Amino acid sequence: MVAYGMQLPVQSQSTIYAEPWEAAAGPGDLLEVARTADRSGFAYVAVCDHVAIPRRLAAAMSTVWYDPVATLSFLAAATERVRLLSHVAVVGLRHPLVTAKQYATLDHLSDGRLILGVGAGHVQEEFEALGADFGRRGAVLDETIDALRAALGPEEFPHFTGERFAFSGLGQRPRPAQAEVPVWIGGSSPAAVRRAALKGDGWLPQGDPRDRLPAQIGKVRQQRQDAGITAPIEIGAITEPLYVGDAAWDVGRRTLTGKPDVLAESLRAYGAMGVDQMQVRFRSRSRSELTDQMAAFAADVAPHLDT
Repeated sequence: MVAYGMQLPVQSQSTIYAEPWEAAAGPGDLLEVARTADRSGFAYVAVCDHVAIPRRLAAAMSTVWYDPVATLSFLAAATERVRLLSHVAVVGLRHPLVTAKQYATLDHLSDGRLILGVGAGHVQEEFEALGADFGRRGAVLDETIDALRAALGPEEFPHFTGERFAFSGLGQRPRPAQAEVPVWIGGSSPAAVRRAALKGDGWLPQGDPRDRLPAQIGKVRQQRQDAGITAPIEIGAITEPLYVGDAAWDVGRRTLTGKPDVLAESLRAYGAMGVDQMQVRFRSRSRSELTDQMAAFAADVAPHLDT
């Protein structure tokens, strides 16, 4: 069955996707959306990661980016089953032991609901301010993923030796509740696709349109096969913006809108491509309209995604 999850509103407010109502929203709104996702069968809720936005990008990206660990921990206490995804954590900005401490604690507190989504990052000034290597961020991410696999494993005193990081004899508790924290790799560049194929438990494409997605999925699967990796990988997709029903306002020409059976028929194309989980996003003018859209999708569209 194709699962469905969503990036949360409010916690990141890039002009690419934020709705006007989010500017005045706060923790209560975020909480209600997460609780709606929890009771409506969403597989996960996701939170982005940026430490600081330079002035040159602030007009487009905004400076509203909630910390993912703090936010997901806040939401973990108010939800019961929905998984908690970092989409994506720019783990190259931090030492892997720091990242492991944060996310192991989150997994422990949430009773094993963490999905660690990671990506290379793209804001040079952010890296420079934190003393991280922007020019070699891909190589740093590759090693960081390996270090995190060790640090988030079952051992209280993990061991890792790499080119940039090395640790042993240093204990960290609490350990994650999961025996193995799933690591999903974000990005759609050739390097990101290869990284997902070789190092990921899942792949989070960065907005590949429908006509490009099958070829990208094929690359992931072929590279994985060529490397002799037989474990399954969770293939993701980000859908077009959605509006369930006939909108009485301008929801934009790219938005998929209409009756539930029409939306379901369109979205089934993702499953036919080999997608395992869809990240959905709804157009809305208020928190209540968003939660109504989420509930309508779960009740009337989601049951028909695999028909």
